[in-house]
Amino acid sequence: MSKSHGFTMFRRFGLGAGLLGATAAALVVAPAASAAPDCSPAGVSGTVNSVTGSAQNYLATHPGANAVVNRAITSPRPQAAAEVRSYFTAHPQEYFELRGILAPIGETQRQCQTTGLPPELASAYAEFMAG
Repeated sequence: MSKSHGFTMFRRFGLGAGLLGATAAALVVAPAASAAPDCSPAGVSGTVNSVTGSAQNYLATHPGANAVVNRAITSPRPQAAAEVRSYFTAHPQEYFELRGILAPIGETQRQCQTTGLPPELASAYAEFMAG
């Protein structure tokens, strides 16, 4: 699967949903000061896989959100970003629900002081979570 420079946050997320399982195994994990979270590669991978599955299930039951994310995959970055932002601005409940589903990735990254996503997905994730 090729990576295009035109991917937006949701295009990356949409493609990344299928790639996260494969890329999570290649993570370099730095242990956090607190022993509470499982910061092992398997622990981080488990979190990413669980969140990815939940996000895919959510999108499968929310056809409007799923459609905009899937369209974003093949759209030029500015167009995709505008469509995604427009959709989730008009559907704030869906934005907050999906944001809540994705939150454990950020929590794991902060607690484990690691990046749980490849760079192109990490920037898309950060942009989406910031609103």
